[in-house]
Amino acid sequence: MLNLKNNFLGVYEKALPKVSWPEKIKVASELGFDFIELSIDESDERLERLNWSDKQVEEILLECKQNNIFIRSICFSGQRRYPMGSHDKEIRKTSMKLLEQCIILAHKLGIKIIQLAGYDVFYEEKDQTTKEYFLKNLNEAMKIANRYAINLSIEIMDDVFINSISKFLEIKKEVNYPWLSVYPDLGNLWAWNSDNSIEELEKGFNEVVALHIKDTLLVKEDFPGKFKNVEFGEGDVDFKMLLKYLNTKQYSGSFVIEAWYEDFPKTVSLLENAKKYVLNIFKETGWELC
Repeated sequence: MLNLKNNFLGVYEKALPKVSWPEKIKVASELGFDFIELSIDESDERLERLNWSDKQVEEILLECKQNNIFIRSICFSGQRRYPMGSHDKEIRKTSMKLLEQCIILAHKLGIKIIQLAGYDVFYEEKDQTTKEYFLKNLNEAMKIANRYAINLSIEIMDDVFINSISKFLEIKKEVNYPWLSVYPDLGNLWAWNSDNSIEELEKGFNEVVALHIKDTLLVKEDFPGKFKNVEFGEGDVDFKMLLKYLNTKQYSGSFVIEAWYEDFPKTVSLLENAKKYVLNIFKETGWELC
């Protein structure tokens, strides 16, 4: 299958079938993806991955090698459940412990990017205290990340706390470490900032290490937006405008197709269609395919 010539194209794990890791890796490889983005979400099942043994890590790395694919990044959305900005001291302690485990797991897997959810808190009420706790703990987390040379990259979210690159840059002023970067989700960015998405990308272009590609519905005065399970082509995102700009800028980071097809029947065909749709837009906007 066609792929981008000068950029790695990955797939979010939750877009793949819910099968064993060897099968999952094989599917991603057969569909022509360069890499998989590992999900460590708030479920007990996926948080348990932070306790993978060295043998389990070695087995996954061997499967990747045999299928000519790799794991490039971790989507660490488990911090929705255990946020760094929580009012609860025990939750904050758990958040930091899990993040350190995630950094060590990334190191063992040869992963250099952990995507952090840009929430101070998710299930609690936000206030100045939650922001201060988030900043304090992010500073502490960066010391661990620096030790292992792992990039902590904040996603532009479906949440007002960090819903623009401008807001990330304000965080960066407070937590000024070289291994802190931004991982924009083009769908989320567009849903909040459709009128100035290009300006937002321009502001933080040098901080961007990777991009999610998904479709969304715009946030409006009478509508909260829709950030998940919007099929490609049925949302509001102007992918042609965004990808044309990124091509002009010679963006060399990776792209990840983000979807949640694991919860739907015909997972593989849905993902195959999504990849064709996305690559078609890349081709139309001047990206070189191979």
